[in-house]
Amino acid sequence: MSKATKKDYKFLKNIDSPKDIKKLTSDELEILCNEVRSFMIDNVSKTGGHLGAGLGVVELTVGLHYIFNTPKDQIIWDVGHQTYPHKILTKRKNKMHTLRQGKGLSGFTKRAESIYDPFGAAHASTSISAALGILVGSEIRKKNKKVVAVIGDGAMTAGMAYEALNNAGAMKYPLIVILNDNDMSIAPPVGAMSAYLSKLISSGPYRGLRNVASQLAKKFPKKIANTAKKAEEYARGFFTGGTLFEELGFYYIGPIDGHNLNHLLPILKNARDHSKKGPVLIHVVTKKGNGYIPAEKSDDKFHGVGKFNVLTGKQNKSDSNKSYTKIFAENLIELAKTDKKICAITAAMPSGTGLDYFMKKFPSRTFDVGIAEQHAVTFAAGLACEGMKPFATIYSTFLQRAYDQVVHDVAIQNLPVRFAIDRAGLVGADGATHAGSFDIAFLSNLPNFITMAASDDLELARMIHTCADINHAPSAFRYPRGSGLGLKINYPVKKLIIGKGKIVQEGNDIAIISYGARLQEVKLAAKKLESYKVSTTIADARFCKPLDKKLILELCKNHKLLITIEEGSIGGFGSHVSNFLINEHNTLLQNTLIDCICLPDKFIDQDTPFNMYSIANMNSENIVTRILKKLNIKKSLTKV
Repeated sequence: MSKATKKDYKFLKNIDSPKDIKKLTSDELEILCNEVRSFMIDNVSKTGGHLGAGLGVVELTVGLHYIFNTPKDQIIWDVGHQTYPHKILTKRKNKMHTLRQGKGLSGFTKRAESIYDPFGAAHASTSISAALGILVGSEIRKKNKKVVAVIGDGAMTAGMAYEALNNAGAMKYPLIVILNDNDMSIAPPVGAMSAYLSKLISSGPYRGLRNVASQLAKKFPKKIANTAKKAEEYARGFFTGGTLFEELGFYYIGPIDGHNLNHLLPILKNARDHSKKGPVLIHVVTKKGNGYIPAEKSDDKFHGVGKFNVLTGKQNKSDSNKSYTKIFAENLIELAKTDKKICAITAAMPSGTGLDYFMKKFPSRTFDVGIAEQHAVTFAAGLACEGMKPFATIYSTFLQRAYDQVVHDVAIQNLPVRFAIDRAGLVGADGATHAGSFDIAFLSNLPNFITMAASDDLELARMIHTCADINHAPSAFRYPRGSGLGLKINYPVKKLIIGKGKIVQEGNDIAIISYGARLQEVKLAAKKLESYKVSTTIADARFCKPLDKKLILELCKNHKLLITIEEGSIGGFGSHVSNFLINEHNTLLQNTLIDCICLPDKFIDQDTPFNMYSIANMNSENIVTRILKKLNIKKSLTKV
């Protein structure tokens, strides 16, 4: 753990904004960094969150706010996992205990939260595009400010980042991009000599002299000019990416040690003072989890953690039941043992999607394509062309990034790509940016697609095994974040009949058709409705497309109220049911009321999943209240 403790925050206690940082000496800045690191560890141990990335950028964050005039100068952070130090130093220190809690601080940057967050982020690879737009806008309006984009080496794998670099390099605006590289080793190449050279080449005199030399070199014989150019490239990171960024139009500086303020500060100052000559990229090497031994030793460097013991780093145990993610992984492994056509694709989320387990068993059939969801989907389509059975395993919120590829490369060509959609529905502490709210609507409206939603462990297993045999069309199944019900799954798993739902319980008055994981809340609601003498039929739809039309018609004919419920936006399962009944069986609606419960038309901020679903009016008590109102039954004042 850092040297500072909870009781001796000598400098941090007096830091209310970046202006206060500027009063400190370089030695005092070092102590401040230790205090920020300790303060962050202590708070995240109580709230959970993304710890490792923030620990790696403490010195960089302090340096940026020390050198630049924020909030006038603007720092655009990519993703936002690493912004806890930034929040601590920008008037949010006393709210860190509310991190990722209901009505508390977001785990990411958020425009509505602070003037120091000029652009919200939680998905990767957006910072350079946003920063360029902000800079160009400010130049047009003559605001005279500096704009810095901070992007990690992981986020730099996405095509969007290179599109932005290419555009920025061609436009020649004075954008400053900091590549935070926590994958490269902090070794001798990132030592004193590299820092000296980086400081030298970032200075105004050198850059001016270099421009003169560039013009003179054109007068030299070609051989001499090339030799001189190669010598300079070597000094400026020739073997670490400098040439690539130069070709994109950026002035490359680095690599430098991101934990050494003596190296960082003069280079940031030079970049600030001399960036008018065009875009600059500073290559900073950091260590994820730096300064906290349990994080440094962890395989994922404490990327995302729950509450934990600060002294040991041991995380609090969650539900003992297997997660839906683990159930998915185990069943895919079981299928792949006998079917060599099965393969799996992840977009830089092997552990988050459970494919790290699959990768250990079948390394040659597992593909981590980096933060590149668009490529992942089209790559899966290519695999399907060759008769493979690809499972594109992507969080619902990240699949949004590849919608054109889903439509153009998969659906139109009717290729049997299987989409395993994790984190369906509301996800708790990560909030609106990570909620899986829209996939039911945006996939089920596509021709050729078969779409499913799992209501429990066993249903998920059955959908995975069913998809493995769907070779005539694209298919998708969604499942929530968190633990399953602990149901036993016996092999071989019985497969589903495509487009066939099931009756869970029978009643006489109303019918509720659940699509997905709200089924357990529906069962609780039905139990509570018994005290109002309301008898409920419950059905698990399983499929949104194709609809089980026969089941829907039977429920509609035999009940005075038919309700659909789903963990998705309007335009999804309920819309498909309503459209079917209105267009094909309109006369039934004269005797049967139809109601659709879905996520409301708003983004819901981070909170516990229970509270988020309460806000969405989708918990059992909300369902009961809604049904009683539809039936004109007065709800009793006593607890149901």
